[in-house]
Amino acid sequence: MTDIAILIPALNCAATIGSVVLGARRYVSDVLVVNDGSDDATGAAATAAGAPVVSHAHRRGKGAALLTGMRALAARGFERVLTMDGDGQHLADQIPVLLDASRAAPQALIIGARRLESMGTAPINLFGNRFANRWVEIACGRSIPDTQSGFRVYPLAATLALGVRAQHFAFETEVLIRAVRAGIEVLSVPVRVYYPPVAERRSHYRKVVDTVRIIFVVVGLILRLW
Repeated sequence: MTDIAILIPALNCAATIGSVVLGARRYVSDVLVVNDGSDDATGAAATAAGAPVVSHAHRRGKGAALLTGMRALAARGFERVLTMDGDGQHLADQIPVLLDASRAAPQALIIGARRLESMGTAPINLFGNRFANRWVEIACGRSIPDTQSGFRVYPLAATLALGVRAQHFAFETEVLIRAVRAGIEVLSVPVRVYYPPVAERRSHYRKVVDTVRIIFVVVGLILRLW
């Protein structure tokens, strides 16, 4: 599948990014890492694993990193991009699940839907995910089982044409709403992901700030103000 590349936005993932890149390259030869202003050796580790790296001089947010990578890959002629996180949560052996779905529907936006209930996910996180799912449904008129998963395949040209503006985690919510409204098919396929023990988890998602950003974007889209 020479028209597809893997895009990994990364922030302070020096301990994991090398293995993530190596795993991704088992299935797709073209892997791009966007280093979002990391203050550790993320960029060097990604390069050592064989991935070209585009770096932001300072932290700009996951959405900005995704857009930087998408634009770079579109300029290189790729038609689709599979996105995955650099912390090891998204398992390389699940990449073929997304690739198969995208092969069957190359113009669709494919979401790798996590089985959160079976993973010992904290109740507050389950509530947050269901809350987000419900508000996305209100905004776009259809139910999507896991609106917060970043394990996806995007049709590049159609996605960039949506004009998504959110720079942080709200990007992945905004792009779904705009995609459905624009008539882009959105499909979900179940995938396995890895959640380390609670004591070992490190997330850059700031529960208050990023949740407020997502709410702001969703409400703005519902009211047609965003």
